Amino acid sequence: MLTSEDRRLLAEKNITESQLNRQLKRFAEGFPYLEVKASASVEKGIRVITGEEQMHYVRIWDDYRLQQKRIVRFVPASGAASRMFKDLFAFLAAPYDAPSTEFERTFFEGIADFAFFDALNRRLCEREGKDIRALIAEGKYRTVAACLLEKDGLGYGTLPKGLLPFHSGADGVRTALEEHFSEGALYARDHAGEVHLHLTVSPEHRPLFEQFVREKLPRLEQTSGARYVVAFSVQSPSTDTIAVDADNNPLRDALGALEFRPGGHGALIGNLNSIDADVVFIKNIDNVVPDHLKSATVHFKKMLAGVLVDLHRRISDYVRLINRGDYTQAQVQEMIYFLQDALCVKNPETKLLEDAELILYIKRKLLRPLRVCGMVRNSGEPGGGPFFAVNPDGTVSLQILESSQIDMRDPAGKALFEQETHFNPVDIVCALKDPDGNKYHLPDFVDNNTGFIAHKSKNGRELKALELPGLWNGAMSDWNTVFVEVPGETFNPVKTVNDLLRPEHQ
Repeated sequence: MLTSEDRRLLAEKNITESQLNRQLKRFAEGFPYLEVKASASVEKGIRVITGEEQMHYVRIWDDYRLQQKRIVRFVPASGAASRMFKDLFAFLAAPYDAPSTEFERTFFEGIADFAFFDALNRRLCEREGKDIRALIAEGKYRTVAACLLEKDGLGYGTLPKGLLPFHSGADGVRTALEEHFSEGALYARDHAGEVHLHLTVSPEHRPLFEQFVREKLPRLEQTSGARYVVAFSVQSPSTDTIAVDADNNPLRDALGALEFRPGGHGALIGNLNSIDADVVFIKNIDNVVPDHLKSATVHFKKMLAGVLVDLHRRISDYVRLINRGDYTQAQVQEMIYFLQDALCVKNPETKLLEDAELILYIKRKLLRPLRVCGMVRNSGEPGGGPFFAVNPDGTVSLQILESSQIDMRDPAGKALFEQETHFNPVDIVCALKDPDGNKYHLPDFVDNNTGFIAHKSKNGRELKALELPGLWNGAMSDWNTVFVEVPGETFNPVKTVNDLLRPEHQ
């Protein structure tokens, strides 16, 4: 039974009672698993582009950037650095004083190689009267770690990941965000010399990001020669989802208010939908490298974008041909082959459709948002993978799936997941407009049956949380999707602080 205070909270979040009831029903019924036909591979479903063909697509993209097109880099940046430092937080709470785990030993042995070393050293000298090496020699490892993480030190444990120092070089220390500015100027600068960057941030961190950009932008523009246009957005409260207990009863906080949680990165489809752009690059905040290692990233970003532009032009030509109505039977067959071979959209009933139905089917499949996704050879990194999955309309197409979307109790489904040769590094380029330049309404292409239920704990209480269809999973389920292999050197995530000690971050 909802109270008047519950209804006030729902109104504040712009969530209706019927939406709340649908969420509760989801907890009771769960989400259906997807029917998976096969893992995508270089033999089927993942394009491998080599040699001169790569340069062909790079040239297509460089020519496209000279046109009056709007290009945006979309970077989910709401992640907190606390996850990066969870092992160090555990060390501070441990019953021992010296590094004991492999992670702890690696951190302290390599501490001088972190980009934040000098800042931490200065702060410790101010606070303790001794530098890092002296404190470590005395066995005061906790003091060093606490100064790095806690608010009376550098306070990195509460910062957003994007504002952490990642790299150091000839021009000083750079945060992850600064690396995104530098990278964007190398392949996303438009005809007017502008680089558009859209950051999704958490509400509590937005002032920090805005202040950082105000302070750093003049130097960044001077260094790159580009003009940056920066926009921020947050996940809408209307995408929050109710939390429940083990019996699927809504949880309430100490004051009796309903407990809601952010709906996961799938909520960002609304943020992406708000962007007016012809082409959008999507990349996570922590997947960056220093300038001297950016050449591979830039080359393959351009290549992916060139593939996107080429495919979008072909789609536009076919749609205009259909609209004119003067196509031949040979051209209809060509369009079917394009859907099957280039876009990997399979329909076992195509041969049963009448001519008029077939044309409507082709047009419906062509008129969808388009994405080209880089896929990296599987090296054990966590993340979703590329598959052929059955869609609600019975067609089969390429999808990026997480393990939670596949029934692992089914030996066949489990085998397909274990056989995957590639994984998703979130290296995506999107075309969000139709051939006439009209924006697609992205929520229309979400498969709402592809969310999942996560088991979490808060303040010692076990809870279940509802995750919306992931941004590059179910939220883009009904997009035209193309997978292209890219080398592992383009994927350099920072999930823990020790990842910054890897050669690609030095």
